[in-house]
Amino acid sequence: MLKLLGARPVGPWELTAVLRGLDTDPIATCMVAARVQRHGLSPTAIRGELWSRGAVGRSLCFSGGNLVPLWGKREDLHTFADRALRHPRRCSAIVGRTELAIPLWEQLASEWGPPREVRPEQPLLALSGPPRIEPDLRVRQVRAAELEPYLAAATAMFIEEVGVDPRAHDGGAAYRDRIRGIIASGAAWARFEDGEVVFKAEIGAQSDQVSQINGVWVSPQLRGGGLGTAGTATIAQAIQREGRVPSLYVNAYNHAARRSYEKIGFTQVATFSTILID
Repeated sequence: MLKLLGARPVGPWELTAVLRGLDTDPIATCMVAARVQRHGLSPTAIRGELWSRGAVGRSLCFSGGNLVPLWGKREDLHTFADRALRHPRRCSAIVGRTELAIPLWEQLASEWGPPREVRPEQPLLALSGPPRIEPDLRVRQVRAAELEPYLAAATAMFIEEVGVDPRAHDGGAAYRDRIRGIIASGAAWARFEDGEVVFKAEIGAQSDQVSQINGVWVSPQLRGGGLGTAGTATIAQAIQREGRVPSLYVNAYNHAARRSYEKIGFTQVATFSTILID
């Protein structure tokens, strides 16, 4: 591949410029802004580092558990790919705006091997007004004592969505700890019936302006009855009460979910792509 010099770690003195840039595209950059707004640019604190080819307002990429190109031209993507290839791979996915994520993957594919899955079209949605449907009053934040039923639902969702069992490597210890932490932070929401979770979702990345909803799941035998729509509306309403914009992204082929979000009032603001890497 073409190798260009220039991609470099962003320095702490550039924080103001980075924040200014993130503010120009707050919904698409929420995942990175959530870290930088709280922790600055310390690689340890944000669990990754930011790269730029020059001025951070013209090219920027986050490298951590995910590789997230934020903005830049094709030559910037060349340098991001070159820098990624000069070190052991640390990411399990490339995710971001389609016009950035797909070209970046094209620069990396020959070295990183075939992907586990490419999700080329994922509408990025946001809710600008109140939910158009009545929220589900039985959807609430999950309590610490409800770890086991929530963990069971989260595991089922993960297997269905990602295609791998999160318990495969260590019997589920790390995933259990992760879910326990999500519950403790107040980010896990669910509806329970007879002690079992029938709807769940989580508030993932949360910047000063935007909260991203993810992990939306409805018990298979209850799908099609509106639980997911009303439950997501409940979480969206809670986000708005905190002064943030609710957002999420969804696979284009998931027509049922897209109809559900449209009923709530979500509209598309961009298109994401995700490349899952083994």
